[in-house]
Amino acid sequence: MNPARRIAFEVIRAVHESDSYANLLLPSKLAQARLGKADAGLATELSYGTLRLQGYYDRVLQLAVDRPLAKVDPDVLDVLRLGAHQLLGMRIAPHAAVDESAALVGLVGKRSATGFVNGVLRTLARSSPEQWQERALAGLDGDARLAVRDAHPLWIVEAFRDALTAEGRAAELAALLEADNEPPRVSLVALPGLAAPAEVGEPGGVSPIAARSAGGDPAGDPVVASGRARVQDEGSQLAALALSRARPIRAGERWLDMCAGPGGKAAVLASEAAGAGATLLGNEAIPARAQLVRNALAVLPDPPEVVVGDGRRFGEGDERFDRILLDAPCTGLGALRRRPEARWRKQPSDVAALSKLQGELLDAAIQALAPGGVVAYVTCSPHLAETREVIAGAWARHPGLVALDTPAVVQAIATRALELPAALHVQLWPHRHGTDAMFIQLLGAGSGPH
Repeated sequence: MNPARRIAFEVIRAVHESDSYANLLLPSKLAQARLGKADAGLATELSYGTLRLQGYYDRVLQLAVDRPLAKVDPDVLDVLRLGAHQLLGMRIAPHAAVDESAALVGLVGKRSATGFVNGVLRTLARSSPEQWQERALAGLDGDARLAVRDAHPLWIVEAFRDALTAEGRAAELAALLEADNEPPRVSLVALPGLAAPAEVGEPGGVSPIAARSAGGDPAGDPVVASGRARVQDEGSQLAALALSRARPIRAGERWLDMCAGPGGKAAVLASEAAGAGATLLGNEAIPARAQLVRNALAVLPDPPEVVVGDGRRFGEGDERFDRILLDAPCTGLGALRRRPEARWRKQPSDVAALSKLQGELLDAAIQALAPGGVVAYVTCSPHLAETREVIAGAWARHPGLVALDTPAVVQAIATRALELPAALHVQLWPHRHGTDAMFIQLLGAGSGPH
């Protein structure tokens, strides 16, 4: 049996059984197995593709299985999902997909299910992917049809539609869902003052400090290995630069990254601050994540301090900061293309608790702001309850709060026109900008219209 299939199965089982994260587990398994480039690519596509499209494959499998999928042994069901992805989503010969799946179910100790797996996958192989899609979508229309076709939970499809409708761009929903299912090209950031993008790859798509990886493991690049460049989505880069470049930096400014883990944006901010005589304080509520921030900042000649604690405490203290990044805890719906299993783990009930926390953290950031300072409220989610509604709540509680012209700031930083709708915030999109769906709103204390 090809080891790529065994590795993919182990990753998928760990995701379902232990709540593991595929994007963290798979690289370590590939490194241990020392697979060649082709097999490593196969293992990656098998793992990520099966997890990403799981909802669709379950819909198809239910048409071919004579019992509810909930009654199928979990190991066997994951073998079937892997087989379905090979038959319906990849250019793998049907006999290879069926035979290898039957062998895999025996390898994982479920030999008695070999005939069952063989029969179900042979049923799938007898019809084309297009025919199975037609059957899976029969009787569905509107968002329910899109949810099945593009393998997104219905509530997420509806949330995306609401966010696009708020921009007058509801017609882009199908393009967004399709982009969510396309594996993103690896983006690298060259930390300002420490590296130049040309040292690590081709120019990025929208960020002036980005480079696009030529392929392979970025860790093998000497600049990345040194810590002077690292993997980071271009939307995250723009979010950090929006704060650091919102206005000229005065020497002696104090900056705060309120929820700094795992440290990607903190590293960009710290690099920008160091080059202009400002200082950054990193804060993270979880000690293990705080250590990740310290690791991310260690490349700097004088690494910033990182403290541990609930970010809301800054609203109760006497410390004041000239610039504050609040990269708020969120559902992460904007990064589904990078985290293949995330769409199936999130629940609508997650949103209310997170939006409440986001509002409390934003209140604290506003209260900790020095006169004339700037807060960047950032989420990796386009959900209106985590973006526009949080900002609207802050306006209601802080009458002097001013929403700065964030699109003007971000567009001045970006390397190309971003097609941003008329608004005072920025919402980036995978299908339109090639970034994660980052929301960015710059806020300042003062009086005047917002």
